[in-house]
Amino acid sequence: MTTEMAPSAPVAPAGTGKAGTRAGTPAVQRRREVGLLSGLGHVALAVWAILVIAPLLWTILASFKSNTEIFLGNPFALPKEFSFDSFARAWTEANVGRYFLNSVLVVSLSTAGTMLFGAMAAYVLARYPFPGNRVIYYLFVSGLAFPVFLALVPLFLIVNNLGLLNTYTGLILVYIAYSLPFTVFFLAAFFKTLPQSVAEAAMIDGASHTRLFFQIMVPMARPGLVSIAIFNIIGQWNQYLLPVALMQGQGADAKWVLTQGIASISTSAGYEADWAALFAALTLSILPMIIVYAIFQRQIQSGLTSGAVK
Repeated sequence: MTTEMAPSAPVAPAGTGKAGTRAGTPAVQRRREVGLLSGLGHVALAVWAILVIAPLLWTILASFKSNTEIFLGNPFALPKEFSFDSFARAWTEANVGRYFLNSVLVVSLSTAGTMLFGAMAAYVLARYPFPGNRVIYYLFVSGLAFPVFLALVPLFLIVNNLGLLNTYTGLILVYIAYSLPFTVFFLAAFFKTLPQSVAEAAMIDGASHTRLFFQIMVPMARPGLVSIAIFNIIGQWNQYLLPVALMQGQGADAKWVLTQGIASISTSAGYEADWAALFAALTLSILPMIIVYAIFQRQIQSGLTSGAVK
């Protein structure tokens, strides 16, 4: 008795079929390219993070070391003992405490003035069409392309003629003028994204233009205001050229801001400089900005993304 064998099904060669065709589709290749670019982006961000964090870490560690440890030891090694004597010397003997308070005073008032005038100007330019609107807006924007050092001589002459040289008032006014272009540019785009229906409803209910701005539009624009305020604080806190040009004369050293004081510490003592106190002063100037950015990080990101999408 004989049995017949059923013919076997042909075996597909390796690399063919759905899996093989799917591996060669443009979508899969595109995903591979995106994955490769994403990996390269992560590597670039890691390198950038190291380049930024390494100097900050070295500065903070050096503020706890002696001069011998700073110059002869491992730059990233931990100090033999964590002592705050260098911070005390920097705060009292090097007058960093006075410079720190001067910077807090100047930056606080100048940031408040910048946000007040910048927000009002940006709101009017963004929401009220009138002849010359675009001209005024582009005049503000053109200030972004004007280098600060080119304006030092005219600023010095103007402030001197006004009798405001070597005064906090003159420095604060210049800080406000220096920060207005970017503030108006950023907030004008942000105010355009706010709903017009809310403003119309408020006007129908009898709200004046002033009340509409301060009680309705400003709270709605809070994310953008917080973002630009942080940028202004950081920029004005780190400003060096403008204080050097405007804060000079008899008794000017008592009115110096922190950047001027740190520069004076690094150049006045020569080879006998107290490097630990200098790095302590640098740490004192860096930490407040890191803390401010860490606290308001979410608000900054929210403001940037909200102003970018209408």
